[in-house]
Amino acid sequence: MNTILQNIDILKAELDALRPVSAGVLANMQEAMAIEYTYESNRIEGNTLTLQETALVVKEGLTISGKSMREHLEAIGHAEAVEYIKELVSDAVLVSENVIKDIHAIVLRSIDKRNAGRYRTVPVMITGSRHIPPQPYMVQKEMEDFLETFYAKEAEGVHPVLLAAYLHDELVRIHPFIDGNGRTSRLLMNMYLLSKGYCMVVLKGSNDDRVRYYKALEKSHVDHDSDDFYGMVAEAEYEMLQKYVNFIKG
Repeated sequence: MNTILQNIDILKAELDALRPVSAGVLANMQEAMAIEYTYESNRIEGNTLTLQETALVVKEGLTISGKSMREHLEAIGHAEAVEYIKELVSDAVLVSENVIKDIHAIVLRSIDKRNAGRYRTVPVMITGSRHIPPQPYMVQKEMEDFLETFYAKEAEGVHPVLLAAYLHDELVRIHPFIDGNGRTSRLLMNMYLLSKGYCMVVLKGSNDDRVRYYKALEKSHVDHDSDDFYGMVAEAEYEMLQKYVNFIKG
């Protein structure tokens, strides 16, 4: 882990040295990455839109034949949430319960308006997982403890990439919402990364990658060993930093 974090620091320093990037180059790069991120994040949750279809739905407002309305709305809602976290970063807004609820509200408002931005009031089980999320009456306290621990870790100087992974990992463990926990967790993780000058992490949604992702989360939540998941996030950040540096260099 130390090695990849050192390599990330080297790449980030190289990226920082290339800044400021021209507005046109930056806009083109960010738009492409945002579409890929929306595609992969929804793909993890079972959305069947392809990358090209996701771009057409989000950018052109087209309807894809044979795809459900929910899949269209998931793409649109996620793309809006990506823009929202960028606005939060631009305004230097800090991680908070309200921010988490607002992100979730955007992700879910077109799919389940009644539960958008609201903590669950019923127990839940995660299909295929041995992890049992906290009972609903515990959610509020768990969220408060989660954020308190996060800020304590930040004060201790924990590496930002590891803190971003912690935000994702712990929010999914608590599972505070009926639906949309995974997408909200990944958005929160990326909000924090962007706020610290890093790149958005794109965790892949292919069958193999999705199995690896869920196994890593299961290992963290059930066996209390988060190394695999944190390593996955670090690898993804390193890969994205490489893409950005290579793109800017041309």
